Amino acid sequence: MAAYLQWRRFVFFDREAVKEPPGPYGAGGKPFALPSGIAVCDSGPGGPGAALVLVLVGGFVVVGFFFLSFVCLNCDLHMEGQIWFLPRSLQLSSFQAYKLRVTHLYQLKQHSILVSVGEDEEGINPLVKVWNLEKRDGGNPLCTRIFPAIPGNKPTVVSCLTVHENLNFMAIGFADGSVVLTKGDITRDRHSKTQILHEGSYPVTGLAFRQSGKTTHLFVVTTENIQSYMLSVKDYPHLELDTHGCGLRCSSLSDPSQDLQFIVAGNECVYLYQPDERGPCFAFEGQKLIVHWYRGYLVIVSKDRKTSPKSEFAGNEAQNSDKQVLNIYDLCNKFIAYSSIFDDIVDVLAEWGSLYVLTRDGKIHVLQEKDTQTKLEARKSMLFRKNLFEMAINLAKSHHLDSDGLSEIFRQYGDHLYNKGNHDGAIQQYIRTIGKLEPSYVIRKFLDAQRIHNLTAYLQTLHLQSLANADHTTLLLNCYTKLKDSSKLEEFIKTSESEVHFDVETAIKVLRQAGYYSHAVYLAEKHAHHEWYLKIQLEDIKKPMSCDSKLPFDQAESNMKRYGKILMHHVPNETTELLKILCTDYQPSGDNEGPGMLEGKKANSEEFIPVFANNSRELKAFLEHMTEVQADSPQGVYDTLLELRLQNWAHEQDEQIKEKLHNEALTLLKSGRFKTVFDKALVLCQMHNFKDGVLYLYEQGKLFQQIMHYHMQNEQYKKVIEVCELYGDQEACLWEQALGYFARKEEDCKEYIAAVLKHIENKNLMPPLLVVQTLAHNSTATLSVIKDYLVNKLQKQSRQIEQDEQRIQKYREETTRIRREIEELKASPKIFQKTKCSICTSALELPSVHFLCGHSFHQHCFESYSESDSECPTCMPENRKVMDMIRAQEQKRDLHDQFQHQLKCSNDGFSVVADYFGRGVFNKLTLITDLPSGKAAATIEAGLQRELLIHTKRST
Repeated sequence: MAAYLQWRRFVFFDREAVKEPPGPYGAGGKPFALPSGIAVCDSGPGGPGAALVLVLVGGFVVVGFFFLSFVCLNCDLHMEGQIWFLPRSLQLSSFQAYKLRVTHLYQLKQHSILVSVGEDEEGINPLVKVWNLEKRDGGNPLCTRIFPAIPGNKPTVVSCLTVHENLNFMAIGFADGSVVLTKGDITRDRHSKTQILHEGSYPVTGLAFRQSGKTTHLFVVTTENIQSYMLSVKDYPHLELDTHGCGLRCSSLSDPSQDLQFIVAGNECVYLYQPDERGPCFAFEGQKLIVHWYRGYLVIVSKDRKTSPKSEFAGNEAQNSDKQVLNIYDLCNKFIAYSSIFDDIVDVLAEWGSLYVLTRDGKIHVLQEKDTQTKLEARKSMLFRKNLFEMAINLAKSHHLDSDGLSEIFRQYGDHLYNKGNHDGAIQQYIRTIGKLEPSYVIRKFLDAQRIHNLTAYLQTLHLQSLANADHTTLLLNCYTKLKDSSKLEEFIKTSESEVHFDVETAIKVLRQAGYYSHAVYLAEKHAHHEWYLKIQLEDIKKPMSCDSKLPFDQAESNMKRYGKILMHHVPNETTELLKILCTDYQPSGDNEGPGMLEGKKANSEEFIPVFANNSRELKAFLEHMTEVQADSPQGVYDTLLELRLQNWAHEQDEQIKEKLHNEALTLLKSGRFKTVFDKALVLCQMHNFKDGVLYLYEQGKLFQQIMHYHMQNEQYKKVIEVCELYGDQEACLWEQALGYFARKEEDCKEYIAAVLKHIENKNLMPPLLVVQTLAHNSTATLSVIKDYLVNKLQKQSRQIEQDEQRIQKYREETTRIRREIEELKASPKIFQKTKCSICTSALELPSVHFLCGHSFHQHCFESYSESDSECPTCMPENRKVMDMIRAQEQKRDLHDQFQHQLKCSNDGFSVVADYFGRGVFNKLTLITDLPSGKAAATIEAGLQRELLIHTKRST
């Protein structure tokens, strides 16, 4: 139990009287006063359209469950039975709710529903009416339900009323100790059920619904006891919480900040209750008149100690001119937020974010809570001066101060403890500022070696909240190493992977620098930093390790490039096998996908060749494996394998092994993988003097002259002849080069010269004079060497001359014959004696057509088959061929480039010139194919020339 006299007092509310709004002419500012005689009142759901709900009775006040119905000559009877609304604009409005009087009101906070209890007739039981304030019925709120307020058949007075915010429960307390519960939709008769929940012998003074999840409780307080009913269970079980009660309006329900506890205010203490037990108790003396809960505050109106003693039971009506004290308590932080004396308070209502105090004289006082920052500054300044930081922190939390404000209080508290030398306490406060206060502010204070324990605690928390950066991780690990606290260090790094609150790579670096290699290796292995694991194992611990394929492909590839040489030095066989897998079909051994579920990745095998430096045996095995299983391996693999095989072949002494290596190298060359790198392969073969490889590459590259030069350099005469025989048809100059090569030899090469001359003679590759000039350089080559060649050549030329003379004679005779025919055509008449048509072979009939060539046609046959009126259909195909040949020769006359090219490339230039001369390249030939009209002589001359050309072509 806490005595309120020990509680500190603050003024966190500003008090002022509500004033009238300014009028149309600027008047206003006077204190606002309600009509006298406020009976009951309640506040609405809040918001701009909310209003205070009042019931005015002329000259009289309804207080408690005693309804004083006195008749007075000065009574304003027209105000009885009305419900008044006071909006924020202070413009009163009302409607007639009952004919006689209104005794109780309950305004729901989440709905525009008002529940009232009143009387329509004298001596008749009171009625409960439910009003929908959003709907109208003739200008008045719509009354959705009316039912009598009576427990059973016993007439009694209603003492209190409450409604659940879900509109499914309503409870009415009576002066005889009964409680009537309405379950269902309270706004309709058809959907609700009314029953007596509680019966007793003491007046019911307070009711309150408590909703926790799906559980609903009803607190019932009388003048002598307190009970709790569970409405969510059938039969409504109840529990008696205490054996004392309170007066009317002296109970209330707190908000979630106090766990929705039921507050009961006695004359000596204030008790808090849960549905199943009594909670804390506070000693607040004085006769309690009104109790409310407002925004985490407990509002109590009590009689001043100097007032008259209480009457026969708690909660007596207030007497006129009584001084009453309004106290606002903060139960969480145990201080009084406001205290003031009022004259005869009727009720305290919460509306529009403020507290409104209604007094008997009709005045309204508003208590406006100061803003949070102002309150906190006032409290902090006082509490900080008295070093009451804990209380300042509690106050800030209760008022939901933001994290920045709380952090500032923690910082000041930490600075206070630090200056007093309480470093352990200071670091605990600084820890509470993590996330708001810059860590460097705290770290600088504890960098002293004697404070390293405190610094370690701060850094640990910083990491646990995942707010540490790489520098903080470095500093914390250095603290562990300075303290040589291996247990803490292991605890820090051996957290589960889901609880890691630091940068793992930074931690590995720091541990490595501090010499904690085992811890660094553990961290690297646990968090799959394979690169660091390999680096520490190989560079720091210098411990050879076996290779495995647990790493992801990308990491395995990069690590093998970086540490492959070291691994090759220590474990060459395992490293080679791993590289084979990495470059063919790599799948990490940790994958649980099953075979064939994941498509393996392949590394570029060419990039790993440097790993095998000084390990030629493993390199050869790796390269051979790649060429066997992966035919499309990079070209560098084949190049390196070729070079490796050539080296082994060049240095091998055993003839059998050397022959095997020779075949392997040649087979690799013949694999067809060196077409794009022909020059590189040729250089390798030349460097290692691999003759067969050089010759093969020459042959593949069609370098026939290089092949022959290679044999010439090695004086392999038979090979020279063989090359000429193999490739002479593709490159005729090989025989000429071979003749020149043997001609320059001073030794006896008659046999080879004779073979070359024989081929030159058969192919007519060189003029005889050129052959003689070539062999003139050889002092050993006598005339007998070329005797047969010259004789055969002369004989062939003699035979050719004879053939040419015979052809000339034939052409002369043909020419003479043709000229004679032409003369006859010019001088003698042509007699046409044909009796049959040359087309249909029928006897000729007039009209007929005759040509100088001797063909005759029926006119209708000629017209049917002839394409031109001036040409013989029978001779036209042959004539057309001749004309096409003449045109072709005419077109080729200007092909000078072609002529020059053939002249240069031909062994017999005279034949080329003669051929072009025969085509008429050097003459200008005029062709006349169409006859101009009106020129008979010209027509005859053109026809004769054409006939001459035709006969000349036929004779040829």
